[in-house]
Amino acid sequence: MSVYARRKFLQFLAASPLYSLASGQSPSAPAASPVLATAPDPGAKSALRLIASPDLALSVFDFEAVARNNMPPAHFGYIATGVDDDRTLHANHEAFNHLQLRPRRLVDVSHIDTSVELFGVTWPQPLFLCPCGSQHAFHPEGELATARAGKTRKTLQVLSTVATESVENVMQEAWTPIWQQLYPTTSWKITEAIVRRAEKAGCPVLVITIDLPAGRNTETLSRFSATDTRKCTACHVSQNGEAHGFSPRKPSFDGLDTSQAHMDNPAFTWDSVRQVRAMTSMKIVIKGLQTAEDAKLAVEHGIDGIIVSNHGGRAEETGRATIECLPEVIDAVRRTNASPMPVMLDGGIRRGTDIFKALALGASAVGIGRPYLWGLGAFGQPGVERVLDILHREFSLSMQQCGVRSLREITPAYVVRPSA
Repeated sequence: MSVYARRKFLQFLAASPLYSLASGQSPSAPAASPVLATAPDPGAKSALRLIASPDLALSVFDFEAVARNNMPPAHFGYIATGVDDDRTLHANHEAFNHLQLRPRRLVDVSHIDTSVELFGVTWPQPLFLCPCGSQHAFHPEGELATARAGKTRKTLQVLSTVATESVENVMQEAWTPIWQQLYPTTSWKITEAIVRRAEKAGCPVLVITIDLPAGRNTETLSRFSATDTRKCTACHVSQNGEAHGFSPRKPSFDGLDTSQAHMDNPAFTWDSVRQVRAMTSMKIVIKGLQTAEDAKLAVEHGIDGIIVSNHGGRAEETGRATIECLPEVIDAVRRTNASPMPVMLDGGIRRGTDIFKALALGASAVGIGRPYLWGLGAFGQPGVERVLDILHREFSLSMQQCGVRSLREITPAYVVRPSA
C-alpha cells in the first residue's frame, strides 16, 4: 500500500463506526478521543488516542493528532497542505526510507559531540526551526512560544516574513540572535524596509526564500478550509479590503503601504539578490535551491549559504525530495567554491535517522517545520521542546549506533541505497 493510500485509509478508519465497535462503544456514542494517524510515514506508530501531555509522546508524530484536534480546520490545513496532489510533500520523507545506514561496531561512543558551527555560532545540535508564518493561528503565544523553546533547547530559529510576532519581540525571547527570512515582495520599498529592520534588530543572517515566484496551488488547504464554519474575514483581509496575501496583523508590514504590493514576485532575479546584498552586512542565505546549476550561480554571486528546500512540498509539485536534490547541490558547491559554504536542508525530517542521513550526504544542518508546528499546536512551548528533545535523542542514538563521535566523522560511507 502506498503512503498516500495508507494515509487515506487511516483517515477513513478514524471516522468509521467500526472503530467505535472495536473500542466497546456504541456507534452512536461520541468517541472518547479522535483516532488520527495522518503521519506521512509508513513506519510511524502514532497512538490511537490523543496524548495528554508532551512527555507521553514517543515520536514527533504523536503531536500531529493533538494539534489537529486543537485547531480550526483551516488552520490545521495550512500546516498539512502541500500543492496539487501533495506528492512532493510525501516524497520528502519517503525518500529517507530509501536510504539505508551502514553501522560501524566496537567504537567507543560513550561520549559524542552533536554540535555544529554556523557563521561563527556553535549550536548544540545540527537542527534549526524553519521559518513558518502565522504561528498565532496554531497557539496563542505563536512565535514567542517557539522562541522560548528554542532558548531552552539552544536551537536556532528562523523568523518568517509573515510571522505574527515582530522580529524585536522574538529576538528578546531567543537564546541567541535569530535569522530573518525574507519573501521578496513586488515592492522594493517593502523589501528594503524588512531587511533594514531585521539588521537593526540584530539578525546576523538574512534567508531569502526564492521558490514562490508566482503563487501555488494548495488544494489540501482549500479542502480543509471548506469544512471550516468560522468567519475569517477579520484576519485575512488586507488594508484596502482585498485578500491578496497581506494582513494588517503581520508586524513585518507595520507602517508600510501594502495596497499595491504582492507577496509573490515573479520578477525577482539574481540581479535582485545582488541589490539585497548591497544594502546589508548580514550574511545572505538562499532558501529554495534544488539544482547544481543554481548552486553554482549562488556561489558565483557571493552567497554565504544555501538551504536545499522545496518549501516542505508547498511550492511546486516536482515529485522530487530535497534529500534527492542534496548531492548535486553539494557537488556543485564543492566544485565551484574553494572555501567551505554551509549547505543546509529542510523537508521531510521526522526522525533522528533522517538528520543523520542528510548530514552523511553533505548537509551542514537540517531544518524542521511541520514537526515543531505540531508540537506548538498541541501544547505550545512544552510541545516544541519535546519535539526537539525527541529528535536530538534519536539523532544521538543514530550516531552511537553507527559508531560516530562527532559530525566530522559522518560521511557518505555510512549511507547506502538498497540494490534494485
